[in-house]
Amino acid sequence: MKFMLNDELIEDNTLPSDFTALRYLREKRGLTGTKEGCASGDCGACTLLVGALEDGELTYSTLNSCITPMQSLTGKHIVSVEYLSKTGELHPAQQAMVESHGSQCGFCTPGFVLSLAGLYENKQSSEQPIDREAVCDAISGNLCRCTGYRPIIDAGLSMVKEPMVEVSNETPYVELMSKNASIKTQLESLQTDPHDSSNYLQPTDLDQLAHALKSNPEAVLIAGGTDLMLENTQRYRDFDTLIDVSCVTELKHLHIGEASLTIGASVTYSELEDFSKTLYPHMNALLSRIASRQIRNRGTIGGNVANASPIADLPPLLLAFDADIQLLKNDGSTRAVNIADFYQGYKQTQLAKDEMIASFDVSLDKLAQFHRFYKVSKRMEDDISSVMLAVRFEVDNGTLTDVRLAFGGMAATPIRGLKAEATLTGKLINDKQALNQVIEALRSELTPMSDMRASAKYRLDMACNLIRKAWLELNGTNVVTFSGHAVTDSILSTGSEASTHA
Repeated sequence: MKFMLNDELIEDNTLPSDFTALRYLREKRGLTGTKEGCASGDCGACTLLVGALEDGELTYSTLNSCITPMQSLTGKHIVSVEYLSKTGELHPAQQAMVESHGSQCGFCTPGFVLSLAGLYENKQSSEQPIDREAVCDAISGNLCRCTGYRPIIDAGLSMVKEPMVEVSNETPYVELMSKNASIKTQLESLQTDPHDSSNYLQPTDLDQLAHALKSNPEAVLIAGGTDLMLENTQRYRDFDTLIDVSCVTELKHLHIGEASLTIGASVTYSELEDFSKTLYPHMNALLSRIASRQIRNRGTIGGNVANASPIADLPPLLLAFDADIQLLKNDGSTRAVNIADFYQGYKQTQLAKDEMIASFDVSLDKLAQFHRFYKVSKRMEDDISSVMLAVRFEVDNGTLTDVRLAFGGMAATPIRGLKAEATLTGKLINDKQALNQVIEALRSELTPMSDMRASAKYRLDMACNLIRKAWLELNGTNVVTFSGHAVTDSILSTGSEASTHA
């Protein structure tokens, strides 16, 4: 594999397939500024900044190096915290942290700095200001264990005061990584070099994928690896050959057709988040609540569904839209399965051993209908749902003609409230008696589990209250909804929100 590490071009073909970027930096390169805090992608102490060419532009994103296979970063520019001040001048993110007293014990500081540096670099060519929401989003996957986040947020906001240096041959590359011609040239040259590792394969189209699967029948598929790599870091499982499907063009499709929205299995949360920002704002709001920015930059839609976790956030969304899943066999043949038939039990799906998820098809007609997604968790970001509800209402002349109530975190699989759906179908949208009936039906058919996140009673009460919330929104009532990562100053001072989001 060939890649750039800070300002050095490196070729290394000696690594095991599951050797993490964190281990590589610390053990192979002596770059110990990157810390290991949790080895599960939860704390952000191991955050790396990674540059990649996209449509000729160099953009940077953050990831958790503790669960990222080093070989997945071939052809990329890997930035560790040591690089930011190599010229002797602090990066604006570092300078801001110093001036705002944003470093406490210092263990988590490198991760925070790289998250803020990524925000700064990607804003270099943007006219959008760095506001509180952008800062909170950038550091959503970085945990501070000492005092608090106020000085760190202040540091992120104060970065805008740093001068935007004009690009020239004399400009220190650490200040303008995203505009540095030398880095872009180096990465462009790497794109033509195939990744010829024998134990980590990165096919770029379906033909190459089919060949890799045929040649390595015992290989394990990996995309973002945000869940799979926990087998390595938490359960000490060693992987032999890994086939990385994250670069397969046909699995990266994200487009609107004549009748449906097609989402490729290897589309990341962040990519779908950007795509849906204007088109599907309620979907975008849910995506912003999934995990952290580092995880969303690598985690994939297909992985979230195929993992078959009962608390995954996307399966209820897909259930609400009656999405079809396109399954791809190793021989190239395909079959379609509706999401309602996909899950067969806890961690059990219809996927055969020689199949993978290729894409999802969501009806445009159903996307145009009233829909809402509610996630209840103990933290706004980087947390698992206690209760997840996805709602879709089809309305014709004031009457509900089709109802979908899909839940996560309530059973061994994502489920629908079928009795409750039937109770509400055919009723007027403003029928309060029908609302009470659907809640009674929901209480009779749901038997949620109790665990460390919530009791069964709490889950059931919350599910009923979320149905009531959706009904109120359907009828035009503005209800308080905290969405996104940041809260306004008015909320911080008063505990309430003056304006609401319908």
